[in-house]
Amino acid sequence: MIGLILTPIILFVLLRMFEYVQVYQPRTELISDPKSIHPNPEITFIAPGNGYRLNGWFFPNTTPNLWQDWVILVSHGNGGNISYRLDLYELWLNAGFNVMAYDYRGYGQSSGRPSEQGTYEDATHVLQWLTNKGYQTEKIIALGESLGGAVATELARRQPIGGLVLQSTFTRITDIGKELYPWLPVTTLSSIKYDTHAKLPSLNLPLLILHSREDTLIPFHHAEKNHEASASPKLLRELIGNHNDGLFKSTDLYRKHIAEFQKLLKTNNKPAKGIPLAGD
Repeated sequence: MIGLILTPIILFVLLRMFEYVQVYQPRTELISDPKSIHPNPEITFIAPGNGYRLNGWFFPNTTPNLWQDWVILVSHGNGGNISYRLDLYELWLNAGFNVMAYDYRGYGQSSGRPSEQGTYEDATHVLQWLTNKGYQTEKIIALGESLGGAVATELARRQPIGGLVLQSTFTRITDIGKELYPWLPVTTLSSIKYDTHAKLPSLNLPLLILHSREDTLIPFHHAEKNHEASASPKLLRELIGNHNDGLFKSTDLYRKHIAEFQKLLKTNNKPAKGIPLAGD
């Protein structure tokens, strides 16, 4: 009798553990130096006051241009840490933006343990750090890579930011779970939602969706559905390559898409005139 009672409880706990390790795959070791792309990055630790701290790398753009007062706030994917994405930061730096990257709690040198609500709070704390430095919320663009797209979307729902970039992002985590594990009752049992798709219709800000048709982890139809759901001024642009190498295979394409997004931002946000675009 006890065994009959304990068996479903044990199975439930095991499923919860399985779900967690699939969604969060942090690495604590930093594999690159931010100084390799910027002579003077600001390495900071943000202490929200709840017993943990968040590690951030801020890359100021020192070249006068139209976007020098704008910041790309990068929320990375579920694996690795802040040090795995220098090429991404450098692309946006070269386009004229300041770039702020950070690690969720439990990733890299950030303390704590990741969770859905925790990642949302982390992004909000980093945004507050930027506004404390004097950057205007409406000139901060949330860029989310993969899982980070869901974090960036929630940030856009909470705060009046200036734009949103979803790179290789899913509709909702349960949709990915059903596609990867069709034999499991993912929708019923999942406690982690990250529902990007449900939040997009309520947003009204410039949106850039980047995705590759060759992505085998998060198929392209996720990008199409997110694009259809959004009421924002929006662009859906394609990358090439698989989920983790699309940026490296699409560098020139990526630069082109950034330039298109800058035009969309100019139309909808009307930044200050009189200073040329980076690269112009």
